[in-house]
Amino acid sequence: MLDEAAVALAASVGSGVVQAAGTEVWQEFRSRLARLLGRGNRAQETVQLERLDRTAAELAAAAVQDGDGPEERRGEERSRHGAAWRTRTQDLLEQLEPDERAAVAAELRALLHEVAEAVRPAGGGVTRNVFFGPAAVQSGDGNVQVNRFDSRP
Repeated sequence: MLDEAAVALAASVGSGVVQAAGTEVWQEFRSRLARLLGRGNRAQETVQLERLDRTAAELAAAAVQDGDGPEERRGEERSRHGAAWRTRTQDLLEQLEPDERAAVAAELRALLHEVAEAVRPAGGGVTRNVFFGPAAVQSGDGNVQVNRFDSRP
């Protein structure tokens, strides 16, 4: 079972994949993420690269189709792919020993930080997000926010 920080990190990886796809940082991002998820296994790394490429292609196709149709399709695709990569990251983190998990988490955070710097909107703010249920949004550099949507204090 992962702690809240690891679950939040996995969710950030899912969002990072969706945000990086189609940008100038995509090639570097996908290579590094596939290497992390492959854990030294070349065949597994290749599988992850193929999945990442499929994600980028499907997101690009949804963006093109949005030119002729509703914005919901793109939001649905972004949500679906973000959730898939969140789950893959959670699966990886769950199977690691605590020391190795901490090292991989640090690498993931560094990768996400680099992507965030490269794809940050010029004006800042929140753009093109889809929320299905309770949501909290915080904007700014270096903020930490923990939200709980249950009865725990």
